[in-house]
Amino acid sequence: MSDFLDAFFDFDILRQARTLLLDGLLTTLLLSAIALPLGLSTGLALALLSRISPLAARLTGLFVDFFRSVPPLVLLILLFAGLPFAGLNLGPWTSVAICFLLNAGVYYCEVFRAGLDAVPTGQSDAARALGLRPTYIMALVLLPQAVRKVLPDLVSNSLEVVKLTSIAYVVAIPELLYRARQAQSTTYNATPIVAAVVIYFVLLWPVVRWLSHLENARLQQRQ
Repeated sequence: MSDFLDAFFDFDILRQARTLLLDGLLTTLLLSAIALPLGLSTGLALALLSRISPLAARLTGLFVDFFRSVPPLVLLILLFAGLPFAGLNLGPWTSVAICFLLNAGVYYCEVFRAGLDAVPTGQSDAARALGLRPTYIMALVLLPQAVRKVLPDLVSNSLEVVKLTSIAYVVAIPELLYRARQAQSTTYNATPIVAAVVIYFVLLWPVVRWLSHLENARLQQRQ
């Protein structure tokens, strides 16, 4: 038991690694602050584009299906390590930003599209009867209702995006997992990895509880 505690819960090593872990946490928060708006805006743009015409819907569907089928880690490696062979060197931060724009964006697209499809057609008909322009109908009538209907799904997707920022370690961005592995390699102890798990839990658990509340509320509305 003592050996187990020394290997995974050594507080002396934790004190040594705290600066690295804090730096990694800040970088993870920065990555999340970049990835979430990029994914949300791209997803919303794709969802709106798919409603322009049947052709636009088919093309958007092909785009979404393609990037939903590509693992984000493979996509990131392709952007960072593959494109330089074509003369395009994006750098780690730009590669990560584009990766999340494409990967997270297509999942958000499906959520927004489901929300818009769930709004009764009578809402847009009533708005047109009042003389509202199509852009105002979308912004003031349809989107607010769509977001309310799919808010739990948006929150769930956002949780996955925050957790997925850990893949940035493969392009040497010093996020939380990168720093934890760096501390582990210098201390030969798993305590920094355990600390990273605890940090992720403390960071995301309140959002998980809020998500559970939203899902329960949605179930109660359906009953």
